[in-house]
Amino acid sequence: MYIIVGLGNPGKEYVNTRHNIGFDVIDKIAEQENIAILERKHKAVIGKGYIGGQKCILAKPQTFMNLSGESVRELIDYYKVDETVELIVIADDISLAVAQIRVRKKGSSGGHNGLKNIIQHLGHDSFVRIKMGVGEKPKGWDLADYVLGHFSAQERKELDEAAVRAADAVRTIISEGPDQAMNRFNGTGHPSAQ
Repeated sequence: MYIIVGLGNPGKEYVNTRHNIGFDVIDKIAEQENIAILERKHKAVIGKGYIGGQKCILAKPQTFMNLSGESVRELIDYYKVDETVELIVIADDISLAVAQIRVRKKGSSGGHNGLKNIIQHLGHDSFVRIKMGVGEKPKGWDLADYVLGHFSAQERKELDEAAVRAADAVRTIISEGPDQAMNRFNGTGHPSAQ
């Protein structure tokens, strides 16, 4: 069984913000795989279904970004998955260009508070994550203002396409493993550009 967690903040005011791209990817996967995300448990809104023949839980933590680890810890403890293999976390990344995707099997939080909290709650950083590029913070901007800012129409279009690629990356991780996903999706953004 896989637990796929998209990071974001609950509440209408955070919809379409850079920090919520993880929620957007979960919504895209849910739509493509026909999984309803309606159940409220483990400090998240979750949906259950199958992806590539594997049972999966799609989750959007409702704890606010900085406490995402609380929800992830509860999900792992309840469903008894091996988080080093069966947990996939999707998060925004300001060090990547808009719409660029990077799959990683482990690594630091890179200053991302949601990932930092998950690492804290797991006690290690060995879990698969898909980083979604949202572009670098402009000079002089406050980081919180930037990540909680909204996308331009053009960025939104690019990020919607990136969400489709991220959903494909999730399916690749599940069916072929993270190394295959890293080979196929890491790089300039579009798999065709590899």
